Amino acid sequence: MTLDELAGLEFTYDVVGATRYDGTPDGYHRLEHRERIGDGAEVFTRAAEALMTWRMHRAAGLPVTATDTPPQVGTNSLARLTPGILIGRLRTLAPLGRIGVPVPCRVVWTVDEPDRVGFAYGTLRGHPEAGEESFVVSRDADGVHATVRAYSRPASWYTRLAGPMTRTAQRYAARRYTAALRRLANA
Repeated sequence: MTLDELAGLEFTYDVVGATRYDGTPDGYHRLEHRERIGDGAEVFTRAAEALMTWRMHRAAGLPVTATDTPPQVGTNSLARLTPGILIGRLRTLAPLGRIGVPVPCRVVWTVDEPDRVGFAYGTLRGHPEAGEESFVVSRDADGVHATVRAYSRPASWYTRLAGPMTRTAQRYAARRYTAALRRLANA
């Protein structure tokens, strides 16, 4: 699968845009991870820039390519999950290049406000999960926060078979995203 092939793909779920709100659609698992990543205008600006240029994803170990930077509604993105990414440090010992599971997504909403920046993307046909994930950096009275919110359900035989392990992997990925933003924003 290539980035060019994503334009004709449809979403694999019906409740497009729901990560913008607090509810979770029926039949989906919810994930929400919010973490304080620092203080001040400079931290907010650097975190927002890292998020909106896809650097957060790459720094978290998810090599992503996209049709637009910064993301905008309709931007297609493609990454590949490899066993090395899932296992962590093993990736440095056994790089697998372009081998892996494609994770095609399309941006469904963005936010660009003075104290809040981010976007959400939804899964396209070929993604191992069905659902949506959002990434928002916000500047609040108590500091700068990164929030990852998602809802998903299995969309392939192997994610159905993996059951709760896929949710554990999603929580791990959310922590890696916020840790990457913290590093990039405080550098």
